[in-house]
Amino acid sequence: MPCNHLLFVNPPEPVNRMLKVMQAICMVITALAFMPLCNAQTAASTYPEKPVRVIIPFAPGGGVDVVGRLVSAKLTDALRQQFVADNRSGAGGTVGTDMAAKAPADGYTLLTVNSGFVYSPSLYPKLPYDTVKDLTGISRLGSSPSILVVNNAVAAKSVKELLALMKAKPGQINYGASVGGTLHLAVALFEDLAGVKGTLIPYKGGGPALIDTVGGQVQMMIAPLTSALVHVKANRLRALGASGAKRSPMLPDLPTIAEAGVPGYEYATWYGMLAPAATPKPIIAKLNQNIAKALGSADLRDKLGQQGLEIESDTPEQFSAMLKQEVTRWTRIIRAAKIQGE
Repeated sequence: MPCNHLLFVNPPEPVNRMLKVMQAICMVITALAFMPLCNAQTAASTYPEKPVRVIIPFAPGGGVDVVGRLVSAKLTDALRQQFVADNRSGAGGTVGTDMAAKAPADGYTLLTVNSGFVYSPSLYPKLPYDTVKDLTGISRLGSSPSILVVNNAVAAKSVKELLALMKAKPGQINYGASVGGTLHLAVALFEDLAGVKGTLIPYKGGGPALIDTVGGQVQMMIAPLTSALVHVKANRLRALGASGAKRSPMLPDLPTIAEAGVPGYEYATWYGMLAPAATPKPIIAKLNQNIAKALGSADLRDKLGQQGLEIESDTPEQFSAMLKQEVTRWTRIIRAAKIQGE
Protein backbone atom coordinates (compact mmCIF):
# COMPACT_ATOMS: atom_id res chain seq x y z
CA MET A 1 0.00 0.00 0.00
CA PRO A 2 1.46 3.43 -0.91
CA CYS A 3 2.65 5.52 2.03
CA ASN A 4 0.38 8.48 1.26
CA HIS A 5 -2.71 6.27 1.63
CA LEU A 6 -1.92 5.26 5.20
CA LEU A 7 -4.19 7.92 6.77
CA PHE A 8 -7.16 7.35 9.07
CA VAL A 9 -9.27 9.62 11.30
CA ASN A 10 -8.69 8.77 15.01
CA PRO A 11 -7.53 5.18 14.40
CA PRO A 12 -7.40 2.73 17.33
CA GLU A 13 -4.02 2.65 19.09
CA PRO A 14 -2.93 -0.78 17.70
CA VAL A 15 -3.81 0.37 14.19
CA ASN A 16 -2.02 3.66 14.80
CA ARG A 17 1.16 1.83 15.84
CA MET A 18 0.94 -0.41 12.77
CA LEU A 19 0.50 2.60 10.49
CA LYS A 20 3.55 4.30 11.99
CA VAL A 21 5.63 1.17 11.44
CA MET A 22 4.44 0.87 7.84
CA GLN A 23 5.16 4.55 7.17
CA ALA A 24 8.65 4.13 8.60
CA ILE A 25 9.23 1.12 6.35
CA CYS A 26 8.05 3.10 3.31
CA MET A 27 10.46 5.92 4.17
CA VAL A 28 13.37 3.48 4.44
CA ILE A 29 12.47 1.81 1.14
CA THR A 30 12.24 5.21 -0.58
CA ALA A 31 15.62 6.26 0.84
CA LEU A 32 17.25 3.02 -0.29
CA ALA A 33 15.77 3.39 -3.77
CA PHE A 34 17.31 6.83 -4.19
CA MET A 35 20.65 5.94 -2.58
CA PRO A 36 22.34 4.45 -5.72
CA LEU A 37 21.37 7.51 -7.77
CA CYS A 38 22.66 9.87 -5.08
CA ASN A 39 25.89 7.90 -4.77
CA ALA A 40 26.39 7.93 -8.56
CA GLN A 41 25.77 11.68 -8.75
CA THR A 42 28.18 12.29 -5.88
CA ALA A 43 30.83 10.13 -7.57
CA ALA A 44 30.36 12.01 -10.84
CA SER A 45 30.74 15.40 -9.16
CA THR A 46 34.22 14.49 -7.86
CA TYR A 47 35.24 12.25 -10.80
CA PRO A 48 38.02 11.66 -11.61
CA GLU A 49 39.91 11.48 -8.31
CA LYS A 50 42.79 9.41 -9.68
CA PRO A 51 44.37 8.63 -13.09
CA VAL A 52 42.13 7.02 -15.70
CA ARG A 53 43.40 4.21 -17.91
CA VAL A 54 42.38 4.41 -21.56
CA ILE A 55 42.96 1.00 -23.14
CA ILE A 56 43.94 1.06 -26.80
CA PRO A 57 43.55 -2.52 -28.10
CA PHE A 58 46.08 -2.07 -30.92
CA ALA A 59 49.79 -1.41 -31.27
CA PRO A 60 51.18 2.15 -31.09
CA GLY A 61 51.16 4.25 -34.23
CA GLY A 62 47.88 3.17 -35.81
CA GLY A 63 44.70 5.19 -36.19
CA VAL A 64 43.11 4.04 -32.92
CA ASP A 65 46.30 4.83 -31.03
CA VAL A 66 46.61 8.34 -32.50
CA VAL A 67 42.96 9.22 -31.90
CA GLY A 68 42.92 7.71 -28.40
CA ARG A 69 46.03 9.60 -27.32
CA LEU A 70 44.88 12.94 -28.70
CA VAL A 71 41.47 12.73 -27.00
CA SER A 72 43.04 11.45 -23.76
CA ALA A 73 45.36 14.45 -23.67
CA LYS A 74 42.38 16.79 -23.99
CA LEU A 75 40.51 14.99 -21.18
CA THR A 76 43.62 15.28 -19.01
CA ASP A 77 43.59 19.06 -19.48
CA ALA A 78 39.84 19.40 -18.95
CA LEU A 79 39.41 17.15 -15.92
CA ARG A 80 42.82 17.74 -14.30
CA GLN A 81 43.67 14.09 -13.92
CA GLN A 82 45.87 11.94 -16.11
CA PHE A 83 44.07 9.93 -18.81
CA VAL A 84 46.80 7.41 -19.57
CA ALA A 85 46.85 5.55 -22.90
CA ASP A 86 47.57 1.85 -22.42
CA ASN A 87 48.26 -0.21 -25.57
CA ARG A 88 47.05 -3.81 -25.20
CA SER A 89 47.14 -5.33 -28.68
CA GLY A 90 46.37 -8.85 -29.84
CA ALA A 91 43.78 -10.98 -31.65
CA GLY A 92 42.40 -8.17 -33.79
CA GLY A 93 41.80 -5.92 -30.80
CA THR A 94 39.93 -8.48 -28.71
CA VAL A 95 42.63 -8.84 -26.01
CA GLY A 96 42.47 -5.21 -24.93
CA THR A 97 38.71 -5.07 -25.40
CA ASP A 98 38.28 -8.06 -23.07
CA MET A 99 40.38 -6.30 -20.41
CA ALA A 100 38.12 -3.26 -20.59
CA ALA A 101 34.93 -5.35 -20.56
CA LYS A 102 36.05 -7.09 -17.34
CA ALA A 103 37.39 -3.98 -15.60
CA PRO A 104 35.56 -2.40 -12.63
CA ALA A 105 32.71 -0.22 -13.87
CA ASP A 106 33.84 2.88 -12.00
CA GLY A 107 34.93 5.18 -14.83
CA TYR A 108 38.63 4.54 -14.31
CA THR A 109 39.02 2.16 -17.26
CA LEU A 110 37.93 3.31 -20.71
CA LEU A 111 38.40 1.85 -24.18
CA THR A 112 39.12 3.47 -27.54
CA VAL A 113 38.02 1.45 -30.58
CA ASN A 114 37.41 1.71 -34.29
CA SER A 115 34.72 0.11 -36.42
CA GLY A 116 36.46 -3.25 -36.12
CA PHE A 117 34.74 -3.48 -32.71
CA VAL A 118 31.40 -4.28 -34.37
CA TYR A 119 32.92 -6.83 -36.76
CA SER A 120 34.48 -8.96 -34.02
CA PRO A 121 31.32 -10.86 -32.92
CA SER A 122 31.04 -12.36 -36.41
CA LEU A 123 34.75 -12.77 -37.12
CA TYR A 124 35.50 -14.31 -33.71
CA PRO A 125 32.36 -16.19 -32.58
CA LYS A 126 33.95 -17.33 -29.29
CA LEU A 127 34.73 -13.89 -27.88
CA PRO A 128 35.33 -13.83 -24.10
CA TYR A 129 32.97 -10.86 -23.79
CA ASP A 130 29.60 -9.77 -25.14
CA THR A 131 30.08 -6.85 -27.53
CA VAL A 132 26.64 -5.34 -26.89
CA LYS A 133 26.05 -6.21 -23.22
CA ASP A 134 29.48 -5.81 -21.59
CA LEU A 135 30.44 -2.38 -22.92
CA THR A 136 28.57 0.88 -23.39
CA GLY A 137 29.17 3.85 -25.65
CA ILE A 138 30.47 7.19 -24.35
CA SER A 139 30.87 9.04 -27.64
CA ARG A 140 31.85 8.67 -31.23
CA LEU A 141 35.04 10.62 -31.96
CA GLY A 142 35.28 10.81 -35.73
CA SER A 143 35.46 8.87 -38.95
CA SER A 144 37.99 8.39 -41.70
CA PRO A 145 36.60 8.08 -45.25
CA SER A 146 38.06 5.81 -47.91
CA ILE A 147 38.01 5.83 -51.70
CA LEU A 148 37.65 3.13 -54.32
CA VAL A 149 40.76 3.16 -56.52
CA VAL A 150 41.97 1.04 -59.42
CA ASN A 151 45.35 0.57 -61.02
CA ASN A 152 45.77 2.57 -64.22
CA ALA A 153 45.95 -0.66 -66.24
CA VAL A 154 42.31 -1.43 -65.34
CA ALA A 155 40.04 -0.29 -68.15
CA ALA A 156 37.25 1.01 -65.90
CA LYS A 157 36.95 4.80 -65.69
CA SER A 158 33.91 4.82 -63.39
CA VAL A 159 32.16 2.69 -60.79
CA LYS A 160 29.59 1.56 -63.35
CA GLU A 161 32.34 0.48 -65.75
CA LEU A 162 34.09 -1.41 -62.94
CA LEU A 163 30.83 -3.19 -62.09
CA ALA A 164 30.36 -4.17 -65.73
CA LEU A 165 33.91 -5.50 -65.82
CA MET A 166 33.47 -7.51 -62.61
CA LYS A 167 30.17 -8.96 -63.84
CA ALA A 168 31.75 -9.93 -67.16
CA LYS A 169 34.74 -11.51 -65.38
CA PRO A 170 33.53 -12.90 -62.03
CA GLY A 171 36.42 -13.35 -59.60
CA GLN A 172 39.05 -12.10 -62.03
CA ILE A 173 39.38 -8.60 -60.57
CA ASN A 174 41.52 -8.81 -57.45
CA TYR A 175 41.82 -6.47 -54.48
CA GLY A 176 44.20 -6.17 -51.54
CA ALA A 177 43.36 -6.06 -47.83
CA SER A 178 44.08 -7.81 -44.55
CA VAL A 179 41.68 -10.71 -43.92
CA GLY A 180 38.74 -9.55 -41.82
CA GLY A 181 40.13 -6.01 -41.62
CA THR A 182 38.18 -2.83 -42.20
CA LEU A 183 39.29 -2.50 -45.84
CA HIS A 184 38.36 -6.13 -46.56
CA LEU A 185 34.88 -5.56 -45.18
CA ALA A 186 34.54 -2.33 -47.14
CA VAL A 187 34.94 -4.37 -50.34
CA ALA A 188 32.68 -7.14 -49.00
CA LEU A 189 29.92 -4.55 -48.55
CA PHE A 190 30.56 -3.26 -52.09
CA GLU A 191 30.30 -6.80 -53.50
CA ASP A 192 27.14 -7.56 -51.51
CA LEU A 193 25.24 -4.45 -52.58
CA ALA A 194 26.44 -4.51 -56.20
CA GLY A 195 26.07 -8.25 -56.75
CA VAL A 196 29.66 -8.70 -57.96
CA LYS A 197 32.60 -10.79 -56.81
CA GLY A 198 36.32 -10.05 -56.75
CA THR A 199 39.25 -12.04 -55.39
CA LEU A 200 40.98 -11.06 -52.15
CA ILE A 201 44.78 -10.90 -52.14
CA PRO A 202 45.60 -11.04 -48.42
CA TYR A 203 48.06 -8.59 -46.87
CA LYS A 204 49.21 -7.88 -43.33
CA GLY A 205 48.12 -4.27 -43.61
CA GLY A 206 46.68 -1.60 -45.86
CA GLY A 207 50.04 0.01 -46.63
CA PRO A 208 51.57 -2.93 -48.51
CA ALA A 209 48.27 -3.55 -50.32
CA LEU A 210 48.20 0.06 -51.52
CA ILE A 211 51.79 -0.13 -52.74
CA ASP A 212 50.98 -3.25 -54.77
CA THR A 213 47.85 -1.60 -56.17
CA VAL A 214 50.06 1.22 -57.46
CA GLY A 215 52.52 -1.36 -58.79
CA GLY A 216 49.84 -3.35 -60.60
CA GLN A 217 50.06 -6.58 -58.60
CA VAL A 218 46.59 -5.68 -57.27
CA GLN A 219 43.89 -4.21 -59.50
CA MET A 220 41.53 -2.44 -57.10
CA MET A 221 41.27 -1.41 -53.50
CA ILE A 222 39.10 0.57 -51.12
CA ALA A 223 41.88 2.53 -49.45
CA PRO A 224 42.09 5.22 -46.75
CA LEU A 225 41.67 8.58 -48.43
CA THR A 226 44.74 10.20 -46.88
CA SER A 227 46.98 7.30 -47.94
CA ALA A 228 45.65 7.01 -51.48
CA LEU A 229 45.28 10.72 -52.22
CA VAL A 230 48.95 11.32 -53.03
CA HIS A 231 48.88 8.52 -55.61
CA VAL A 232 45.62 9.77 -57.12
CA LYS A 233 47.00 13.29 -57.49
CA ALA A 234 50.18 11.91 -59.06
CA ASN A 235 48.06 9.88 -61.54
CA ARG A 236 49.45 6.60 -60.23
CA LEU A 237 45.95 5.44 -59.26
CA ARG A 238 42.49 6.25 -60.61
CA ALA A 239 39.82 7.20 -58.06
CA LEU A 240 36.30 6.00 -58.89
CA GLY A 241 34.25 6.83 -55.83
CA ALA A 242 34.25 8.03 -52.22
CA SER A 243 33.05 5.52 -49.64
CA GLY A 244 31.18 7.84 -47.29
CA ALA A 245 27.63 9.15 -47.24
CA LYS A 246 28.79 12.45 -48.73
CA ARG A 247 31.60 13.66 -50.94
CA SER A 248 34.95 14.37 -49.33
CA PRO A 249 36.13 18.00 -49.12
CA MET A 250 39.54 16.70 -50.22
CA LEU A 251 38.08 15.43 -53.52
CA PRO A 252 34.84 17.39 -53.99
CA ASP A 253 34.47 16.39 -57.65
CA LEU A 254 34.65 12.67 -56.85
CA PRO A 255 31.14 11.16 -56.52
CA THR A 256 30.31 8.82 -53.69
CA ILE A 257 30.12 5.12 -54.53
CA ALA A 258 26.38 5.32 -53.87
CA GLU A 259 26.01 8.18 -56.35
CA ALA A 260 28.19 6.45 -58.91
CA GLY A 261 26.30 3.18 -59.17
CA VAL A 262 25.88 1.28 -55.88
CA PRO A 263 22.81 2.74 -54.11
CA GLY A 264 22.92 2.42 -50.33
CA TYR A 265 26.67 2.01 -50.12
CA GLU A 266 28.17 3.85 -47.15
CA TYR A 267 31.37 3.00 -45.39
CA ALA A 268 33.88 4.82 -43.20
CA THR A 269 36.25 3.72 -40.46
CA TRP A 270 34.86 5.34 -37.31
CA TYR A 271 36.45 5.79 -33.90
CA GLY A 272 34.79 5.91 -30.50
CA MET A 273 35.25 5.64 -26.75
CA LEU A 274 33.55 3.03 -24.55
CA ALA A 275 33.31 2.04 -20.89
CA PRO A 276 32.28 -1.11 -18.99
CA ALA A 277 28.50 -1.45 -19.22
CA ALA A 278 27.65 -0.79 -15.55
CA THR A 279 29.62 2.46 -15.35
CA PRO A 280 27.37 5.04 -13.60
CA LYS A 281 25.44 7.13 -16.09
CA PRO A 282 26.42 10.46 -14.48
CA ILE A 283 30.10 9.59 -15.08
CA ILE A 284 29.35 8.57 -18.68
CA ALA A 285 27.52 11.88 -19.16
CA LYS A 286 30.42 13.87 -17.70
CA LEU A 287 32.88 12.16 -20.03
CA ASN A 288 30.59 12.69 -23.01
CA GLN A 289 30.25 16.41 -22.29
CA ASN A 290 34.00 16.88 -21.98
CA ILE A 291 34.70 14.86 -25.14
CA ALA A 292 32.21 17.03 -27.04
CA LYS A 293 34.00 20.17 -25.81
CA ALA A 294 37.37 18.67 -26.78
CA LEU A 295 36.17 17.78 -30.28
CA GLY A 296 34.92 21.33 -30.68
CA SER A 297 38.35 22.83 -30.02
CA ALA A 298 40.22 24.15 -33.04
CA ASP A 299 43.55 22.54 -32.16
CA LEU A 300 42.13 19.02 -31.79
CA ARG A 301 40.10 19.40 -34.97
CA ASP A 302 43.27 20.42 -36.78
CA LYS A 303 45.30 17.50 -35.39
CA LEU A 304 42.60 14.95 -36.22
CA GLY A 305 42.10 16.55 -39.62
CA GLN A 306 45.78 15.96 -40.36
CA GLN A 307 45.07 12.25 -39.79
CA GLY A 308 42.20 12.40 -42.30
CA LEU A 309 39.49 12.29 -39.64
CA GLU A 310 36.18 14.06 -39.87
CA ILE A 311 34.93 15.00 -36.38
CA GLU A 312 31.80 13.23 -35.15
CA SER A 313 30.24 13.26 -31.70
CA ASP A 314 26.92 12.09 -30.30
CA THR A 315 25.19 11.19 -27.05
CA PRO A 316 25.98 7.95 -25.20
CA GLU A 317 22.49 6.69 -26.09
CA GLN A 318 22.94 7.45 -29.78
CA PHE A 319 26.36 5.84 -29.91
CA SER A 320 25.23 2.69 -28.06
CA ALA A 321 22.23 2.36 -30.39
CA MET A 322 24.52 2.72 -33.42
CA LEU A 323 26.80 -0.02 -32.08
CA LYS A 324 23.88 -2.46 -31.85
CA GLN A 325 22.71 -1.59 -35.36
CA GLU A 326 26.22 -1.99 -36.78
CA VAL A 327 26.72 -5.39 -35.14
CA THR A 328 23.52 -6.57 -36.83
CA ARG A 329 24.43 -5.09 -40.22
CA TRP A 330 27.94 -6.50 -40.34
CA THR A 331 26.89 -9.90 -39.07
CA ARG A 332 24.86 -10.32 -42.25
CA ILE A 333 27.64 -9.06 -44.53
CA ILE A 334 30.36 -11.17 -42.91
CA ARG A 335 28.27 -14.34 -42.94
CA ALA A 336 27.22 -13.80 -46.55
CA ALA A 337 30.86 -13.35 -47.58
CA LYS A 338 31.97 -16.30 -45.37
CA ILE A 339 34.78 -14.23 -43.83
CA GLN A 340 36.62 -15.57 -40.80
CA GLY A 341 39.08 -13.71 -38.61
CA GLU A 342 42.68 -14.81 -38.53
